[in-house]
Amino acid sequence: MSIMNVNPTRMELKRLQARLKTASRGYKLLKDKTDEMIRKFIILARENKSLRKQVEEQLAAALQSFALARTFSDSRTIDEAVMMPSRAVSLQCGKHSVMGISVPSIEIAESKGEVYPYGFLTVPEQLDNSVNRLNDVFAQMVHLAEVEKTCNMLADEIEKNKRRVNALENIMIPQLQETIKYIKMKLDENERSSTVRLMKVKDMLAQK
Repeated sequence: MSIMNVNPTRMELKRLQARLKTASRGYKLLKDKTDEMIRKFIILARENKSLRKQVEEQLAAALQSFALARTFSDSRTIDEAVMMPSRAVSLQCGKHSVMGISVPSIEIAESKGEVYPYGFLTVPEQLDNSVNRLNDVFAQMVHLAEVEKTCNMLADEIEKNKRRVNALENIMIPQLQETIKYIKMKLDENERSSTVRLMKVKDMLAQK
């Protein structure tokens, strides 16, 4: 590890010792924060996996019911039935903090209109099942989007913190330690040289 280009003085030594103390404290705080973020990320990743599985199962069931509806009725009737949605949904987007990171918060603010945008006499029952499943899974899809985005943002922040921790652990702190060691050696060497010079001067004065 190369030492820093500094003057080997006591003032510089004190300054670098203060920097080392700050860097060591920052390293510990960053490492603790990263460990806690990883723990939180694992919890959210598990939740994300569970939610995704539920959403995919619900969507698969809805598509299966929709396919069955097409077999019991002609495609034109089905297309006309679902062409004009009768329900509007409003989402309220905000932010909240997770481990100091501002992540999105999405809530269903309002739902207006009928779930079924058609008359029951004109379409088969399977289409009702499909629309009903899609209506039920919508809230889960919104929550899944929120959790998934939070996971992505946490993963990015964890990667940044790991780079900072590695830079402190493997570059900055060892470099400061080596530089402090070098300055101490230089100061000791200078002190020994001064002592030798003083002793020589004292011997010269004694001989006179």
